[in-house]
Amino acid sequence: MKIKPFLMLLAVTIPAYFVFVRGVKHIPSDLRDAVSDGAYTSLAGPAAEVNVPEASAPREKPTKSKSIYGADDRQDYYAVNAALKELSDSVVSLWESKSVTVADGTAGLGVMAFGRAAGLCPGERFAEQPMGAFCSGSLVGEDLVMTAGHCIVDQAKCADTKFVFGFALKKEGDYPRSVPASDVYNCASIIQRDLHTETTFLESVFNGGPGPDFAIIKLDRKVTGRKPLAIHRKAKPANGDQLFVIGHPVGLPLKVAGSAKVRKASPKYFFMADLDTFGGNSGSAVFNANTNLIEGILVRGDVDFVVSPAGCRLASVVAQDAGKGEAVTKISAVEKYIP
Repeated sequence: MKIKPFLMLLAVTIPAYFVFVRGVKHIPSDLRDAVSDGAYTSLAGPAAEVNVPEASAPREKPTKSKSIYGADDRQDYYAVNAALKELSDSVVSLWESKSVTVADGTAGLGVMAFGRAAGLCPGERFAEQPMGAFCSGSLVGEDLVMTAGHCIVDQAKCADTKFVFGFALKKEGDYPRSVPASDVYNCASIIQRDLHTETTFLESVFNGGPGPDFAIIKLDRKVTGRKPLAIHRKAKPANGDQLFVIGHPVGLPLKVAGSAKVRKASPKYFFMADLDTFGGNSGSAVFNANTNLIEGILVRGDVDFVVSPAGCRLASVVAQDAGKGEAVTKISAVEKYIP
């Protein structure tokens, strides 16, 4: 469906799902994956050419909530300090199996240029970088990955997913399109999974919103050369706690985004924060900035892009304290499944 000309004159907000695919109706648009149902189905292999779907006209009243709060704090792997690099080494990107081709010890990744695929306006950050992952995760055991429950919906989806470590810029301008084959892992089984995105009246009253959204995945072998990340057991997040997140926004190479805080800690199963996250960040580990311990899993957020008067797309930006915020499943809902 084409957007009518008079709508294109407005800075119409559109969810990340509508940027990359149309016809996705059964997955809530605020979940932070990069459209696991078909966003990258046109990829034929590494650096493939793609036809960009047209965005659907929004069905709801535009919201003022955005995905960038204040300054855009996303940084590439090469730009962060040694401590953050060490944490980042244990963050994993999730790919459809058909997008990863292993040959001669190298895994080629089916990627596309972010700017062209998303129809970005000139000057948008990371436009020239490759994208292709649909979710993020983190290593929490020698062969265990923690991610969002809506990223891995069942065993069949798990079996069709490749878990790729090291999809990151090791130096400026060095855009990754492959990783060593040894950094690619398969799913052996789902240890535990929960997904609760709907909210009844009673849940809203007693829990403050939806339930948990997480999955613990057992890989086909132990991960080598990377350390499991530590979680904050018996954590009690409080308003104002300082945070940062590590993951793959819009399926891009790894990004670290800080300068964020807990906005609302009162819901039972999640907290709200002003993290700079996008579709693709689902499953990303959210860390306490003072302890470097995982406080939760990034699962939901608001619209990612707005359409400019010229018809290209811009990352949505509001003041640091404005907008709805991003939802993070509390680690307390997950910790009993992590050794």
